[in-house]
Amino acid sequence: MKRILSAIVLIAGCTLALSVSAAAQDLESRVKHGYADSNGVKIHYASLGAGPLVVMIHGFPDYWYSWRHQMEALSDKFQVVAIDQRGYNLSDKPKGVENYDMRLLVGDVAAVIKHLGQSKAIIVGHDWGGAVAWQFAINLPQMTEKLIILNLPHPRGIGRELANNPQQQKNSQYARNFQQEGAHLKLTAEGLAGWVTDPEAKKKYIEAFKRSDFEAMLNYYKRNYPREPYREDPSPVIKVKCPVLMFHGLKDWALLHPALNGTWEWLEKDLTLVTIPDASHFVQQDAAELVSKTMKLWLSR
Repeated sequence: MKRILSAIVLIAGCTLALSVSAAAQDLESRVKHGYADSNGVKIHYASLGAGPLVVMIHGFPDYWYSWRHQMEALSDKFQVVAIDQRGYNLSDKPKGVENYDMRLLVGDVAAVIKHLGQSKAIIVGHDWGGAVAWQFAINLPQMTEKLIILNLPHPRGIGRELANNPQQQKNSQYARNFQQEGAHLKLTAEGLAGWVTDPEAKKKYIEAFKRSDFEAMLNYYKRNYPREPYREDPSPVIKVKCPVLMFHGLKDWALLHPALNGTWEWLEKDLTLVTIPDASHFVQQDAAELVSKTMKLWLSR
């Protein structure tokens, strides 16, 4: 009986793995692609489903496909739109570090929402997409229905840790390296895709990165990442006005979890914080099922 049960479990596990892989492959054939104009910069997006609008913003180094699991999970009740940020994959890649100012990155998301005929959306962001999502909610509260952030603490938390936490300062050396002139010359598509564990997905990532602009990717750091000497932001706090859901993989070595402390001080409404001990920086893929199910439950409240 034990052998029979073990065989059933094994078959079920293999079937589930195959179905997940098949769903990811099938998703690419079902998404609708489009472009929004952001003051002359074309922003590519992939859309799936119908209903209230959810806009998903990837980070570094990534592209819209990062959200495939969450798109699949939410598309039965929402129109889920995952963008390529400027500089990446099929979006435009304007030259010049000034073209990657946070104000313009926020404007790209607003342009997609308006292009789709909506006045607001649920905003989801990871890494640099999370930074854009925070700033979108802070500066365009009237366009932000709800906010979901993955592995990107509130900018006040990051600033505090950079100013006061030696371990965070040490672990941010990669960002200081990215801010150096010519740093993009050391990057390759294969190297940037090194974090992707699924072999089939990795092939897609390499292709997407070959279509991307490495210098543009690093312009996010040159234009927007804090520079030494680090100090906390002395300006008045503008609180986020909508409910917030945050995920944080605790194995993230680049963005340490102490930066999460005090997040509630910068919000007007409720915060739901989900920490995942076994997930690293790319939590939406490391813990895809947990993240997707939690998003769906939280959005259905």
